[in-house]
Amino acid sequence: MTAGQNSNTALETLIIGSSPAAVHLRDMIRRVARSNASVMLCGPSGSGKELVARAIHDEGVRSAKPFAAINCGAIPGELIESELFGHEKGSFTGAHTRRIGHFEATEGGTIFLDEIGDMRFDMQVKLLRVLEDRTIVRVGSSDVRNIDVRVISATHQDLDSAIADGKFREDLFFRLGVVVLQVPSLADRVEDIPALIRHFQRKMPADAKCRFDNGAMALLMQHGWPGNVRELRNFVERASVLHSGETLGADDVAMLLNPTAALAPRRAAPVSPVLVPVNEDALAAPAAQHAKAPAPGRPIDLKREIETIELEQIHVALDLADGIISEAARLLTLKRTTLIEKMRKYGVHQQAA
Repeated sequence: MTAGQNSNTALETLIIGSSPAAVHLRDMIRRVARSNASVMLCGPSGSGKELVARAIHDEGVRSAKPFAAINCGAIPGELIESELFGHEKGSFTGAHTRRIGHFEATEGGTIFLDEIGDMRFDMQVKLLRVLEDRTIVRVGSSDVRNIDVRVISATHQDLDSAIADGKFREDLFFRLGVVVLQVPSLADRVEDIPALIRHFQRKMPADAKCRFDNGAMALLMQHGWPGNVRELRNFVERASVLHSGETLGADDVAMLLNPTAALAPRRAAPVSPVLVPVNEDALAAPAAQHAKAPAPGRPIDLKREIETIELEQIHVALDLADGIISEAARLLTLKRTTLIEKMRKYGVHQQAA
């Protein structure tokens, strides 16, 4: 087998499918991988942008060097500079030791900055300077350090609108997006669904794998897949848990595509979860719906009741947003930082991407 054939095989294990969209994406990855240019990946949440970034790294000359994936939306704004560029001991409260940032740790390799659209505006200025000068300065230090790192970034946001609204720097966009690569949604490549299902089942025990009859597969091909490939992966895992080794029909698939209905007891009129804004005014209505009538002479722990409802709504929002914190915050009409604080308070961990 030739080196080129080896490369093709490796790439096809990352980007699954034979649809025109998948074939075109693999071709673009090969072209982009030949250079060291910065790449901006655009596409909906769950479409596999990190896999594309990994494929670009693996296909390029930096493949033997480190690859780091950083979710800018999941790091508190006050810590992102330290995460990316490092800090010296004592440079701020809690900096008990020197820390090497991701740019230094990835020297010679590739750093993937996911959800770049969530980066704080003042941090965008610092990142632009790093990209232009190819140097970094650790927080609390004056030493300038040269770096050699390829930067791939990604966002599901409309950066044109963010630029127009003054929320994202246009000069940073041009620096990050020397090449802009569009990652297709699953709805644009439904022909790949059977191959993707086989791929997700590959490591499952034989008796856990489900089969899908023609009606079931037709329904899967017609589904809108708002959560894209991530939603399909979750669907396959859910099917294997609830229907190990079975052959599923269209009715089974319809239930599995609505995970709340699939796990709830059967009722004459099942009720879907409703997401309500989590703020002080909006909590009063759901509290009245959820709270139990107090027994005579027994007080209600109002704080606990409200916290229970708030936690439920956070879980619902994260599920609807497929784990994207910024999108969940939008659904809850909260600031992203406020949602992160509430998640820490309740011990809620960010869902996997």
